[in-house]
Amino acid sequence: MDALMQFVFSGLTVGAVYALVALGFTIIYNASDVVNFAQGEFVMLGGMITVFAFDAGLPLPLAALIAIVATAAIGVALNKFAIEPARGAPVVSLIIITIGASILIRGATQVLFDKQLHRLPAFSGDDPIHLLGATLLPQSLWVIGGAIAIFTALWLFFTRTLLGKAVLATANNRLAAQLVGINTGFVMTLSFALSAAIGALAGVLVTPITLVSYDVGVGLALKGFAAAMLGGMGNPKGALVGGLLLGLFEALTAGYISSQYKEAVAFVVILAVLFVMPQGLFGQKTTERV
Repeated sequence: MDALMQFVFSGLTVGAVYALVALGFTIIYNASDVVNFAQGEFVMLGGMITVFAFDAGLPLPLAALIAIVATAAIGVALNKFAIEPARGAPVVSLIIITIGASILIRGATQVLFDKQLHRLPAFSGDDPIHLLGATLLPQSLWVIGGAIAIFTALWLFFTRTLLGKAVLATANNRLAAQLVGINTGFVMTLSFALSAAIGALAGVLVTPITLVSYDVGVGLALKGFAAAMLGGMGNPKGALVGGLLLGLFEALTAGYISSQYKEAVAFVVILAVLFVMPQGLFGQKTTERV
């Protein structure tokens, strides 16, 4: 029982990160129908910029804020200089553009910083917390709590503010939103900025636990994409549930079968969703009239 709780807490911690990456996929997909495979690089940038700003002598909160703002600016630049000029191109072309952007960001990070692994100090120390027979690091609570806070804040934003409702309107029908006066171009820019900022915050939260380097974004993008598909692409609630479930699947697989199969879980999830329930857990079935 103690081992099970340990696996559950570990799975929830990493699953919260996957959920935030999946949420980034969801926000951009809803606004622009683009699957942004550079989302993992936003997480990496949040961690890397924070590490080097902190090492330069800045307080950790200020270093994290600079990283989040800088990453959001990179997300806006990705939209302005790569996605918008290709508006109307086939979906596959847009996906290839985001993959190319991911490679470019990864290469630039390697040149500007380095290839080494880096770590941030834990926000509340490293003294473990003993709960239900398992050991939990305080930083894990920051990760899980941060994910819950972000999802709550976004729910309030989308349901209680005019700007949030404009984003939802654009997601439902871009042409109709334009006809009623919504600036859909601004909505897309905001969506990329939000997605990048959320990814950067995830990187800040998780770096004290998992370390960060220039190449960690690839794996995170894959896991976040799998979580988004599991929950239902385009559904924020599905992103949260899918991320947590994927983290639990990985932890239980590593604990009870073998850690060698841990990285294969995301591929299995993607294939299972495609074959069994393409709409995901919370996605809606769509039909097209011809």
